[in-house]
Amino acid sequence: MTETETKRSLSFEDFRAEVLKDYTLAVVSRECSLLGRREVLTGKAKFGIFGDGKEVPQIAMAKAFKNGDFRSGYYRDQTFMMAIGQLDIQQFFAGLYGHSDLEHDPMSAGRQMGGHFATHSLDENGNWKNLTQQKNSSADISPTAGQMPRLLGLAQASKIYRNVTGIENKTNFSINGNEVAWGTIGNASTSEGLFFETINAAGVLQVPMVMSVWDDDYGISVH
Repeated sequence: MTETETKRSLSFEDFRAEVLKDYTLAVVSRECSLLGRREVLTGKAKFGIFGDGKEVPQIAMAKAFKNGDFRSGYYRDQTFMMAIGQLDIQQFFAGLYGHSDLEHDPMSAGRQMGGHFATHSLDENGNWKNLTQQKNSSADISPTAGQMPRLLGLAQASKIYRNVTGIENKTNFSINGNEVAWGTIGNASTSEGLFFETINAAGVLQVPMVMSVWDDDYGISVH
């Protein structure tokens, strides 16, 4: 049975449960945004620009995001990170308050600004994990559009694994180059040259890359 046929065969109860789960996640993420913004504006928390208004498309994107894939995004992707199981409510607020314990803030132990997400590629002993068995996110950075060149590199790496002989199924980093790099950016940041250069290069190189622009008519610096 194909994946499509499996989805079509879901019972009404299963479908209803999935819809309610998605709705609950969207509401939880929205409430985190609203509470987080209040904490920032009242001086109790540090930097806070949140993912409200982007919950539904991020949940939809997460459904297509597979183990081994990589995200290279920005600070509005909290719902996506929650949807792929890499962020919960406690971790969200631990990051917002700059908690210095990695157990509480696994993204950066308070060293990054709030909303800067990441997954770990090394285990507690410093050894490489099998990245093909987990959903991956590169560590976010603050410069607008700075995630774009890295997105291109991740996608190009997948293509290299697909085409270079002698490394098939011999690595924890790729399964024959089947992985996809997923990028997100705000509409204001598309004014950066890095955005256009990356999109052009992706077309020339023909790499496995998905790009989502959160076009909400809002920007920190430019319209």
